[in-house]
Amino acid sequence: MALSKKMLKPVVLLVLGFIIAFGATPCTTIMAINKEQGQGYLDADGNWIETEQQKDARMAWWRQARFGMFIHWGIYAVPAGEWKGQQDKGLGEWIQLHFKIPVKEYEKLAEQFNPVKYDAEEWVKLAKAAGMKYIVITSKHHDGFAMYHSKVSKFNVVDATPFGRDVIAELAQACKKHDIRLGFYYSQSQDWHEPDAYMNYWDFPDNLDKSPEKYQKTEKGKRRSWIRTTFPNYMKRKGLPQVREILTQYGPICLIWYDTPRAITKEQSMEFVNQVRRLQPDCLISSRVGHGLGDYGSTGDNKIPGSRRIGDWETPATINKTWGYKKNDTNWKSAKQITHNLVDIASKGGNYLLNVGPTAEGVIPEASVNILREVGSWMDKNSDSIYGTVASPLGKLPWGRCTTKTGKVYLHVFDWPTDGKLEVVGLTNKLKKAYLLADETKLPATQQGDKIVVNLPKKCPDSIDTVVVLAIDGDAKISKTEQVGNTDILRAGKYALSIEPDARVKTSAINLKSVKLWPM
Repeated sequence: MALSKKMLKPVVLLVLGFIIAFGATPCTTIMAINKEQGQGYLDADGNWIETEQQKDARMAWWRQARFGMFIHWGIYAVPAGEWKGQQDKGLGEWIQLHFKIPVKEYEKLAEQFNPVKYDAEEWVKLAKAAGMKYIVITSKHHDGFAMYHSKVSKFNVVDATPFGRDVIAELAQACKKHDIRLGFYYSQSQDWHEPDAYMNYWDFPDNLDKSPEKYQKTEKGKRRSWIRTTFPNYMKRKGLPQVREILTQYGPICLIWYDTPRAITKEQSMEFVNQVRRLQPDCLISSRVGHGLGDYGSTGDNKIPGSRRIGDWETPATINKTWGYKKNDTNWKSAKQITHNLVDIASKGGNYLLNVGPTAEGVIPEASVNILREVGSWMDKNSDSIYGTVASPLGKLPWGRCTTKTGKVYLHVFDWPTDGKLEVVGLTNKLKKAYLLADETKLPATQQGDKIVVNLPKKCPDSIDTVVVLAIDGDAKISKTEQVGNTDILRAGKYALSIEPDARVKTSAINLKSVKLWPM
């Protein structure tokens, strides 16, 4: 018998009483309740038990959202890409590693971090105005500094800075107020503040695995090891306890965005996965936890696949080049490019997680704000062609991209046809009508077999992306599917799209710049 919501509260109280009286473990209790409620659960051996329908239910909001805000913010915003007069040529949040800044010296940046202009509600309102449905913020990046009040480590925004406020608590409150989901980035393997974690070999040269197969070739041709034999100590002392903190202090969390698993073992990745499963079973986990685990795939930074991908995946991307704030990085993408990226990714079945890097004062750079507001203006009129859509059933299109949902095919026209005719080849559904999404202006259209021709206005209504809607019955169907070996080839006129069965996106644990497919 499934428990109703009204029945659940007294059951939980009863179970808590049982825990106190008989010493049952809370995780065992949560597993029992989840199983009773028809949710996924961890079995006694630590295996995640979940049906396909239960996975779909957890993923539903994410598939609907398609667009989210990433926030990289930390004390690395203080130097802002410059150290002792030298410009950092790399990413802003990696400045400690790039300049091999000693821990004791780097800690002093916390004393200068005082973001008095921080306004969590303004950040959330900006995300909402841009059409974003969720926010993922760095709770702890590779430098080991926690952007929340951690009792595990004093190296955090409340205890180590003059600001003394829990910025994530304020963000969580604002997200709840404005109905925006909140997720956390957490660096699970790299923590340059800790002697037992990965990558800080300049402060902590001991306990490195120096076996030949564990050495990595550096840019200068030298070889060094950055693998810690004592990494389990870090996991037990800081890594897993901090993950517990962020999952228990800020209400429901939509996802945990682990990053750079490096050479941690599959068993260690599983510990980070199961910490989430135990505490918030509905919380999603990115594939960067390592070893093909996680609920969805994450491509390399700023990498958009060249074709449709099967399964759940995302592209994490920047508005300029860096993630963390750098004062000299003015390589801003245009609102048009950002919009095209969003559409391109959605047309291939993915989500777009777009980053902003606030300053040490707590301000999102004006250029980022202006770009996001312009994207939001386009989304105000055209978001129906993004939210809840699935990948295009068509191949490469010469004039733009295509997204679809039941009853509608959205044609995103980037390049306005000079002859005023928009041709779509391959759809077999009967066309009911064609119209502009922005203002519902009806457009003349003809259909012969699997070829549809829409007559467009002479002047392009939207120079960024004009969306033409084809109203159809049911889900979009294409004219021909061929079976070639073990691969489906979808034919749409002269265009073709190959789909490997039972595949999803994978990002390599070592080289995050590649996008691959691997069997489920």
